[in-house]
Amino acid sequence: MTTQARSKNLTVKDLVTTGIFTALLFVFILVGGMFFATNPVLTFFMPAGSGLLAGPIYLLLIAKVQKRWSLTIMGVIIGIIWFVTGMHWAFALGYMLMAIVADLVAGLGRYQSKRLNSLSYMLFCLGGTGTYLVFFADPAGWAQTMLGNGTEQSYIDTMQASASTGILVAMFVAVIVTSAISAFVGCKMLKKQFEKAGITA
Repeated sequence: MTTQARSKNLTVKDLVTTGIFTALLFVFILVGGMFFATNPVLTFFMPAGSGLLAGPIYLLLIAKVQKRWSLTIMGVIIGIIWFVTGMHWAFALGYMLMAIVADLVAGLGRYQSKRLNSLSYMLFCLGGTGTYLVFFADPAGWAQTMLGNGTEQSYIDTMQASASTGILVAMFVAVIVTSAISAFVGCKMLKKQFEKAGITA
């Protein structure tokens, strides 16, 4: 076991590493979801698109730090960025809350289990569904918030016309599938990094 793994507290180096990977992760999440976000019909699949590319970055962050709170800090920062850039508050909150859950799940395996780390990533990606859950639960309130954030009424009208229970179910299935694929690819890509960090199946 390495000195880093034995130490329970985040060091300055760990915080810098977390910051760098958070920036990379946000870019990959943004790029993956951008195509869906611009279309009011496909927007429900933005969390799935966002989860497709970022898995290797997320898993590499875990391998580099392997300590409690790194993933939480990452999720909080990403949530804050989403909020200040005009996304619905539930989108930001969803990422923050699921980052905490993801941190706890990866921590069950001391951040050294590929399976738990992969599950952690899948749970984190579900954070992007927060805004859509509020959309279905309170469409009028959601619309009012987004209009205040600058979203066009025509975009919201098309979303409301496209919404259905089937879309909601498909959204969750799509997030689970794409994030699982991304985590699987990440595990394959980072095999040598994981072996060096002591991460096992």
